[in-house]
Amino acid sequence: MSRKKKNAAQQRQTSRELIDIQKITEYGLLTSHGELVFFSIEPTNLSVHSPESIGSRIYALMTVLKGMAEIEMLALNSKESFEDNKRHYRQLQEQEQLPVIRRLLERDMMGLDRLQVQMATAREFFVIVRLKNEKDSDIQSYLSRLQKNLEDQGFKTRLSSPEERKRMLGVYLEQNATTEKYEDYDGERWVIFND
Repeated sequence: MSRKKKNAAQQRQTSRELIDIQKITEYGLLTSHGELVFFSIEPTNLSVHSPESIGSRIYALMTVLKGMAEIEMLALNSKESFEDNKRHYRQLQEQEQLPVIRRLLERDMMGLDRLQVQMATAREFFVIVRLKNEKDSDIQSYLSRLQKNLEDQGFKTRLSSPEERKRMLGVYLEQNATTEKYEDYDGERWVIFND
């Protein structure tokens, strides 16, 4: 297939086809490479811990990772990034002739930097497990064992809900951390049923 035809075919794909998500399931996200199950990990504020305590947390994470080869990890900012805004301010500042306006733009960028630093601690962590050939009857016990193993190492964890997974995809794919409820389909909130 030529590059031009391949690009045209890609442009006709839906978002789900492009990122290879077939559906949001009870446990995770179904892809062509298996089902991805997400465990939400409650973060620990390491800034209040001693170096020995931090070392033990790192060792516990290493133990989990060594013990389960099928684990993947994901860390997300759960707040928006202001890089596009700052880039826009820089462009305006370069074009601006008046020194007063340039200083105001500089202060706006500094304000965004301060806000970004305040929100930088808002991180979310997920442990991802890829289910490949597990039978439906074995999945629940398998996931329970994985969760218990994580909890035995001192991590507060729980299986993520479908709403959490939609929000995670919104943050990960489009840096959208402000939406309160994610729709399954574009425009779903405007559909009137039984009318």
